[in-house]
Amino acid sequence: MSSLGGGDDMSSASDLPFLGPRNNMELQEFGRKPRHNVSITLGELLKRLGDSAEEKNQVLELGNHSNYTTTTPSSFPFVLSFHNLTYSVKVKSKISLPRWLRRGDKDDELSSDNNMKVLLNDISGEAREGEIMAVLGASGSGKSTLIDALADRISRESLKGNVTLNGEVLESKLLKVISAYVMQDDLLFPMLTVEETLMFSAEFRLPRTLSKSKKNARVQALIDQLGLTNAAKTVIGDEGHRGVSGGERRRVSIGIDIIHDPIVLFLDEPTSGLDSTSAYMVVKVLQRIAQSGSIVIMSIHQPSYRILSLLDRLIILSRGHTVLTSPPSCLQQFFSDFGNPIPENENRIEFALDFIRELEGTPNGTKTLMEFNKTWQRERNSTTSTSSFYNGPKPSLKDAISASVSRGKLVSGATNIDPNVSSSNVPKFANPFWVDMVVIAKRSMLNSMRMPELFGMRFGAVVVTGIILATIFWKLDNSPKGVQERLGFFAFAMSTTFYTCAEAIPVFLQERYIFMRETAHNAYRRSSYVVSHAIISLPSILVLSIAFAVTTYWSVGLAGGVSGFLYFLLFLLASFWAGSSFVTFLSGVIYNIMMAYTVVVAVLAYFFLFSGFFISRDRIPPYWIWFHYMSLVKYPYQGVLQNEFSDPNKCFVKGVQLFDTSPLRAVPEALKIKLLQNMSKTLGMNITSTTCLTTGSDILKQSGGTDLNKWTCFWITIGLGFFFRILFYFALLIGSKNKRS
Repeated sequence: MSSLGGGDDMSSASDLPFLGPRNNMELQEFGRKPRHNVSITLGELLKRLGDSAEEKNQVLELGNHSNYTTTTPSSFPFVLSFHNLTYSVKVKSKISLPRWLRRGDKDDELSSDNNMKVLLNDISGEAREGEIMAVLGASGSGKSTLIDALADRISRESLKGNVTLNGEVLESKLLKVISAYVMQDDLLFPMLTVEETLMFSAEFRLPRTLSKSKKNARVQALIDQLGLTNAAKTVIGDEGHRGVSGGERRRVSIGIDIIHDPIVLFLDEPTSGLDSTSAYMVVKVLQRIAQSGSIVIMSIHQPSYRILSLLDRLIILSRGHTVLTSPPSCLQQFFSDFGNPIPENENRIEFALDFIRELEGTPNGTKTLMEFNKTWQRERNSTTSTSSFYNGPKPSLKDAISASVSRGKLVSGATNIDPNVSSSNVPKFANPFWVDMVVIAKRSMLNSMRMPELFGMRFGAVVVTGIILATIFWKLDNSPKGVQERLGFFAFAMSTTFYTCAEAIPVFLQERYIFMRETAHNAYRRSSYVVSHAIISLPSILVLSIAFAVTTYWSVGLAGGVSGFLYFLLFLLASFWAGSSFVTFLSGVIYNIMMAYTVVVAVLAYFFLFSGFFISRDRIPPYWIWFHYMSLVKYPYQGVLQNEFSDPNKCFVKGVQLFDTSPLRAVPEALKIKLLQNMSKTLGMNITSTTCLTTGSDILKQSGGTDLNKWTCFWITIGLGFFFRILFYFALLIGSKNKRS
């Protein structure tokens, strides 16, 4: 992709229409080079940059390549061919009448065969290096499905037919290395600038062996080629933050997927939602990418006249069938031969699409046009052979890749490809695990730091909750009433930490499709993402824990002094960790934000119910006891209770305080003492007004909090956090498959 020069007659990069100011950009037509004469790639130019300090200041001359000499092998052009692609999906059966009420041909209509819907039916064609092949058709015609089939985003078991590159079947692993796929939606981090977005993509897709200066040079050259020079320092933006324009966002989306200079580029409706000028500029960029030595295949709904002039091959689909295969220049001849010539002043592609839409409404549909297209193609292919694309014998795939890599293509880890070994030995990722992890963490933290309001809201919620609890439970005493209030404080405080974590639900859901796009072509490992996601959550968890502990511990008057505070802080940290991990896991399983909130709130309510506060462990029915041990709230609640009531010398109920929790609390104290004396005689023991009747150990036994010690509870809480992170990894592994079934 990386060639930025248009030909030998171009003196500098400033001659390109995309490199001028954004508001004064002129749209010009460039003379096309011969398809087999591939220009020097950006990767080759980058090879000329060293790692020395002097070379860091070198300026890439992106225009005239005549000053460079090269001894690399001649280019072997790539041809991607696809034959007889057929793909069907099973649709849900409609509710039907009982069999005994059906008659005649009803059984045939409701047979199992009719439960299959054909999305692609015997599609064939080819795309060549240096050209743009566009797939057209009305909505539902199968455009995106064909792009997915070519990009190996449909399981091999479901897709019939074959896709070859230079006559050899492409293995999935090799295709991921040499290709890129640009989705229809612009999935970008909103608070990163254009330059930062492309730089992070370079960090992911380019190998660690490539120096920082070379990666930066590649990013700067790519920004120039994409026409984003004046937007380089502008954030991407979203609904709440002003950023780049729609056309610039689309070009950034293309840029992040072609940073490694792929051989094949797939795009799903790259002009969707753009105005005519922005759409034209996007396709113009794609034309230059193709001319730099790549195959570009894209779907497009209805191109304008100017965009049509940039396309090299067209495939028009109708309800999964090929109805027209032709270069744009042959459209007039095609319809003339068919007997429906295109009027002089009519847009050729609009006429073709409107005509096909009209045929779809007729009884025979587009069957006649499909048959004519096959005949017309056979006659045309008899005079134009594919072999004329090559200057000499047809090269093998390994020779073509070898020549392409030697010219600087595939700047990623694929530069280590040995074309003489099988694709099973192709490096899967450009960087090691820890590099991926660091880059992911750096990107997420940078994006989050520019949206401080998100963490600010969470921090504010914790502090406000802490202040409310501190004022309600201010300086609790050690009376029986104080004991009940302490139990209520601990139950609410521990459950609050988990409910506060629910605010993190949208974090992954907003990144989910970015994650799927980046892992589809092995930008990084899923495990790197999971570990990085866990690590970057720790600083915020620590801040929240300290804020809540400082706000409540001394205000409520909890026991234990400094050591008790530190233990209380540790349990808050463990609770936030387990809650964050649990919420993260659910966000990896449930993709709808509102549904995720509903499930999180409901499950946390169940955890709270079975924690041991409302009903002790001994009173829980046997068939529900398993939920008690699954409760995330049980372990931190039990741990802080043991921390509070662990002193055996501390008394919580003395003599007459025995009546404080009964209807006798209102009687005079003298009467209470007489009652104690009578109880002493009956029980055979001396009970005075100062006799300790209930210690902390007794309270723990009554609440059922003695089955595990406090440190066991702490480590179980920490372990549950790791357990849910592991489940999150498997949720990503299973739920983020980038293929249709």
